[in-house]
Amino acid sequence: MRPYQLLVFDWDGTLMDSEHRIVTCMQAAARDIGQAVPQHRAVREIIGLGMNEAVERLFPEFGKEQRERFISVYRTHWLGNGVPASSLFPGAREVVEWALANDYLLAVATGKSRLGLDKVLEETGLDDCFHVTRCADEAFSKPHPQMLQDILVDLDTPPDQALVIGDSEYDMQMAANARVDAVGVLHGVHDSERLLASGASHILEDLPELPLWLSAQNHRKMNLDRG
Repeated sequence: MRPYQLLVFDWDGTLMDSEHRIVTCMQAAARDIGQAVPQHRAVREIIGLGMNEAVERLFPEFGKEQRERFISVYRTHWLGNGVPASSLFPGAREVVEWALANDYLLAVATGKSRLGLDKVLEETGLDDCFHVTRCADEAFSKPHPQMLQDILVDLDTPPDQALVIGDSEYDMQMAANARVDAVGVLHGVHDSERLLASGASHILEDLPELPLWLSAQNHRKMNLDRG
């Protein structure tokens, strides 16, 4: 049996190149409510967290009411047409299709809301590709392991047969907290040093390297089984 039966993808920064849209909408929301506009680098740092946790890190001085107002304004911008839509990373669709064709179970664990994830799944035509998806408004935000643990239960998969693929240390830490292996991809928000330090077992330059790496792991496992 191959080492991994379930592939759990992060969304933003892993499958979708959404940094520009997220940063632009965050900055616009701050501007709209009369708040100092955060720098691109500061917003980039919180991509991958749930919205409440992201806003708490960006604006620790906010009370609950101000935080909820900011989130509402941000979502108005994100759901509107004022900022160009994000696109999948080159090769992301092909990787998902390859994984399905090779009988992997597929899941998404994301800091997005359910509304946000459903929107981009429909827009990209990937809404029927994942067996389970879990969002930050349905569980604790990464790096807490609840999203991943829920997916494991739903798909009846032991932790040692699952693999997380993500671009941030929050993804790697979530996987480590659930005792699941993880690989990092470098076209997202965090560099290889941070990904390795937070638990990545391997680093991919980009997502299209994943099928070749998985095939190598399968061959290695077969050779070990043969003894």
